[in-house]
Amino acid sequence: MPADATIPASSTKLDESLHQDRILILDFGSQVTQLIARRVRESGVYCEIWPFTATEERIRAFAPRGIILSGGPASVTNPDSPRVPEVVFELAVPVLGICYGQQAMCLQLGGRVESSDHREFGRAFVDIVEDCALFRGAWARGNREQVWMSHGDRVTELPPGFRIVAVSEGAPFAVIADEGRRLYGVQFHPEVVHTPHGAALLRNFTHNVAGCSGTWTMAGFRDMEIARIREQVGTGKVICGLSGGVDSSVAAVLIHEAIGDQLTCIFVDHGMMRAGEAEEVIETFRGRFNIRLVHRDASELFLRELDGVTDPEIKRKTIGRLFVEVFEEEATKLGGAQFLAQGTLYPDVIESVSFTGGPSVTIKSHHNVGGLPERMNMQLVEPLRELFKDEVRDLGRELDIPEVIVGRHPFPGPGLAIRIPGNITREKLDLLRKVDSVYLEEIRAAGLYDAIWQAFAVLLPVRTVGVMGDGRTYDQACALRAVTSTDGMTADVYPFDMGFLNRVAGRIVNEVRGINRVTYDITSKPPGTIEWE
Repeated sequence: MPADATIPASSTKLDESLHQDRILILDFGSQVTQLIARRVRESGVYCEIWPFTATEERIRAFAPRGIILSGGPASVTNPDSPRVPEVVFELAVPVLGICYGQQAMCLQLGGRVESSDHREFGRAFVDIVEDCALFRGAWARGNREQVWMSHGDRVTELPPGFRIVAVSEGAPFAVIADEGRRLYGVQFHPEVVHTPHGAALLRNFTHNVAGCSGTWTMAGFRDMEIARIREQVGTGKVICGLSGGVDSSVAAVLIHEAIGDQLTCIFVDHGMMRAGEAEEVIETFRGRFNIRLVHRDASELFLRELDGVTDPEIKRKTIGRLFVEVFEEEATKLGGAQFLAQGTLYPDVIESVSFTGGPSVTIKSHHNVGGLPERMNMQLVEPLRELFKDEVRDLGRELDIPEVIVGRHPFPGPGLAIRIPGNITREKLDLLRKVDSVYLEEIRAAGLYDAIWQAFAVLLPVRTVGVMGDGRTYDQACALRAVTSTDGMTADVYPFDMGFLNRVAGRIVNEVRGINRVTYDITSKPPGTIEWE
């Protein structure tokens, strides 16, 4: 869309329209707080996660339709443990306390919480003893429902106005409700998949109790963000580092739809991408979207600087430093750009809560492009900073970006360099590309690509003896890796059947000259990591 096209209403008005039904999630340090936000957004309601230390002024200004209090690792019986800001109960909006959130709410409103001899961790069952607005269409009185518990403390006396609506063996106040004040508490975690109807309970809270309409959609976000980008950039020029990954691709296409040729993308090709990916990036963004693209083939530079480097951290730092230097060089040639676009996502900017209760801002270093905005005196354009990864993929589909890019598995910034333990050479890179291509081709042919979080091959720094025909071989070995995950923080090995692995191994040793042994990595995370370096 050209920059002089009809501009929608101001971003402020669009903001109000899209975000008028919004939920605030106060984080008390739970490891699964982000899952609450994902479930709420999946039901079409915008929400944000803030630390429990948020000020009264900030909370009032946000004007939420409802507030959710997360779980947390602390014991509410400790006098120094986190507390719910009093403004939460003064706003007269619905409140849902989850696990620690339930306990803190009860304690502060006049109830009692004690450490329990009967702790509950993992799968448990609750008995529904009364009807409740949270249960509508999901749970019925008299039924027993599976939930996921994780608590040592428990409520032992309810505050005035509350009633019990569900119980469990270890939590006599498993679900409580004060429907006059629209206050609810659950001792279990409805946000995790191990609570089968948890998403329905959260939806009942946001839609039926808080009255949210569920109109937050990717189509609406797209229109809002286009208006916001135009308002921020005006007639200025924007440069964007394009890697071909999901985040930078979606950011680039969205910004181009907003301001057209005011955007120029810079693709620094370090020579360590998978087979055909560099050509795919160029064809997609120049050909399909007609985006101005500077392609810098810097593979010789990167290989020269990496020669002899075997330490994985030094590899990463060398590649990061060179990327910044090459990007800055190409950006300087363009001249006149006032803005730098980045694919920063919401999990990278959430103010997290530590176990000691202190908030901190966790922005991943790779999103800060080596300090380029400061060095080049540019402002940041970050159109995806309100979105989770799955929402970015949905936005990409809304923008008609090919599924081969939108649905792509995560790929590390250093590329294949960290999938070749030891020294990096062009020959090793070419060998690994061939192995990786065969592996991914078979995964796609088996219809398994979308069921896997990440799949890749590793070229091992060992040579092994083999037999091919009547001859002895002494070639390299490779490892195959495939994992399932929701966020990359933990991962399980994908359980391929032996027929699939035999087929892949057979193709690799027959088609990739230089490989005579194939292994499959069955290590979960933890104790291992997803990548090898």
